[in-house]
Amino acid sequence: MNEYSFKKALKEEIALSKSIKKAAVLGSGVMGSGIAAHLADIGIPTLLLDIVPKELSDEEKAKGLTLEDKVVRNRFSDLALKKLLKQKPAPLTTKENLALIQAGNLEDDLTKLSEVDWIIEVVVEKLEIKKNVFEKVDQHRKQGSIVSSNTSGISVEAMVEGRSEDFKKHFLGTHFFNPPRYLKLLEIIPTKHTDPEVLQFMKVFGEDVLGKGVVVAKDTPNFIGNRIGTYGLLVTVQEMLKGGYSVGEVDSVTGPLIGRPKSATFRTLDVVGLDTFIHVANNVYEQVDGKEKEVFNVPEFMKKMFENGWLGSKSGQGFYLKKGKEILELDPRTLEYGERKKLKAPSLEMVKQIKGSANKMKALVYAEDKVGSLLWNIFAPVLIYSAELVNVIADDIVSIDNAMKWGFGWKQGPFEVWDTIGVEKSVAKMKQEGIEIPAWVKEMLNKGVTSFYKEENDGTYFYHAGEYKKIEQNPKVINLKQLKNQGKLIKKNTGASLIDIGDGVALLEFHSPNNAIGLDIIQMINFSVDEVAKNYKGLVIGNQGKNFCVGANLALMLMEAQDDNFFELDMVIRQFQNAMMKIKYSPKPVVTAPFAMTLGGGAEVCLPSAHIQATMETYMGLVECGVGLLPGGGGNKELYIKHLKNIPNGVDFDLQKVANKVFETIAMAKVSTSGEEARLNNFLSNADGISVNPDHQLYDAKQAVLALDAKGYKPPVRQKVPVVGETGYATLLLGAEGMYLSGYISEHDLKIAKKIAYVIAGGKVPYGSKVDEQYLLDLEREAFLSLIAEPKTQQRMQHMLVKGKPLRN
Repeated sequence: MNEYSFKKALKEEIALSKSIKKAAVLGSGVMGSGIAAHLADIGIPTLLLDIVPKELSDEEKAKGLTLEDKVVRNRFSDLALKKLLKQKPAPLTTKENLALIQAGNLEDDLTKLSEVDWIIEVVVEKLEIKKNVFEKVDQHRKQGSIVSSNTSGISVEAMVEGRSEDFKKHFLGTHFFNPPRYLKLLEIIPTKHTDPEVLQFMKVFGEDVLGKGVVVAKDTPNFIGNRIGTYGLLVTVQEMLKGGYSVGEVDSVTGPLIGRPKSATFRTLDVVGLDTFIHVANNVYEQVDGKEKEVFNVPEFMKKMFENGWLGSKSGQGFYLKKGKEILELDPRTLEYGERKKLKAPSLEMVKQIKGSANKMKALVYAEDKVGSLLWNIFAPVLIYSAELVNVIADDIVSIDNAMKWGFGWKQGPFEVWDTIGVEKSVAKMKQEGIEIPAWVKEMLNKGVTSFYKEENDGTYFYHAGEYKKIEQNPKVINLKQLKNQGKLIKKNTGASLIDIGDGVALLEFHSPNNAIGLDIIQMINFSVDEVAKNYKGLVIGNQGKNFCVGANLALMLMEAQDDNFFELDMVIRQFQNAMMKIKYSPKPVVTAPFAMTLGGGAEVCLPSAHIQATMETYMGLVECGVGLLPGGGGNKELYIKHLKNIPNGVDFDLQKVANKVFETIAMAKVSTSGEEARLNNFLSNADGISVNPDHQLYDAKQAVLALDAKGYKPPVRQKVPVVGETGYATLLLGAEGMYLSGYISEHDLKIAKKIAYVIAGGKVPYGSKVDEQYLLDLEREAFLSLIAEPKTQQRMQHMLVKGKPLRN
């Protein structure tokens, strides 16, 4: 965070975070129920209240219910809870969290507001309705409880008129972005009455407990994200009409190519919903003047789409229409659907030869063709508009950039984009075109300052009020790039780096393509464990890439298999297995920090570690059977042992049931949809941690290392593992053979299942035999090598590499 120091906040954090033990959400629509789900996901019991129905539904009439029955009066909130279990993407990290949400209504349950510490209003976007709700809240809330509105653009100042002094002191806007579980941005909007300590608390609480990226916005129409985001989308639509581009052509160049989401422009509008978008645009249109008002005037063809009910995904058609397998695009001039087009231009071919997304963007924006013209005419107005709104919608450029990155999925905010394409060069071009440059930007350039940001060894600085100011980071954010710039690199090779992250803890960072595990990473694991054993308290394995690790280097393995280099493959697998055992039996604690995709070999790195510090969005699974293989780095063994360890001491258990569960998880390539689900699947134990804020994960992992060290960490004692043996193997195969005979799986699927079952069962030994870990690793390696030699497995591997999805053969 840049606009305040965390030093004071951190001292208060423990006491303050305890003050929100229970919450209430008023309004159970998609947004309200989503916020309630997020609160439940982080363990906060929540009341979900909505209005009382005015008439009975047909179903209620058939049951003989009346308007006085509780089930009728709670209908809207009850229905919202049921929808939470069906929505995609899932609002809940695990279905069990639903138990933390209590349904109610805004008449019978208002007195319960006296029991909660935070009341969040998410009712319809009409000022008078909100004020009416707050009048009732003011009568029932307890003194000191925080009240906030999730409004997306109505003045929060206007909402508190007539409220009590204590209400006003504890009131602010807290604008979540939809869906609340997944989108990082939380805009906090204080009023002139808001107690500074309440604002400070909500900033810290938002980051540290809710896990959000917090920006403080001013009380202006649509705040930060929606103000600039809506402007940018409308500028793009208007440029499409002016330049004669098609919907598909615009989307083909306004997505990842320029650091925006895959949904680009019009697919984004279809997902958001045209009704929602027009409402947000009109909110600004009605409150501004001049050229700005012209931009926010939604084009006529979009108004016609709205009248036709072509709202996007929710109505089945919008800017795109799916017919069978074909996706058609709308012609805004005729309102007819036709073949989807992609923009073609020399610059698009040229940038394929350019390395680095920043260099590609710069080349495209200045290209003298249709792509360059389109992108320049989209970028220039948005950059100017963002600069004009500094000190209007937010106090600084960092808040604006963060809002666009966290709320709209931009890879860079507008001022970061401006730095990328060159401030001097772009301003010169703008002046040639007669574009008025904001005074503060001209003043900056006149001083010889040519970038909005600059990197120093001690952090990042941003231009503000005539000088550079350092961005104040939450101390819980560990920036690996900055640490390397500060000379904290211990050793690196092409695949990984070992970094000193302070307090006697080292961190192993993967940075191979897709963080795929190859010999370079295996070598660095071995070096890191040895180095830490001599000179450090412990090791964190983590990184700040797109995904923790998507597995082993599939292309390399396929190439070796096709060349019949099985001796080489055997050696690599042995080395990988040995490295995993080195992690497990390291004399110093090794803590892994998996996030996002943690698949195959990525999961195998985590399973033997002393502690796993996952995130809410850790998608972990052993998925090797999807490419015709089975885990080869000890994953079968470690997941089986993890299941056994998670059984409480002294509890009788059925060894066969444990084997069945592990077999099912691996054979079906189950991947958790959250960190909590990874725990339910036994990839995490009860002692492992989950970081709500992914930016704090490495800090949390480091604290886990220090805690283990302080307790006098000792590596686990090597013990033999009980297995189900031959009889258990036969039991494991029953289900798979049934599926094969029913035609649900192929002959090759059955062959893979047999190999997995054989490894988990422990081979041809009696039921209950205790075997050595190395014996299980040898079984695993032999099974892996036999499968990778199969032509059908090689076909699956090739298909995954080329198509990015599994082949069923």
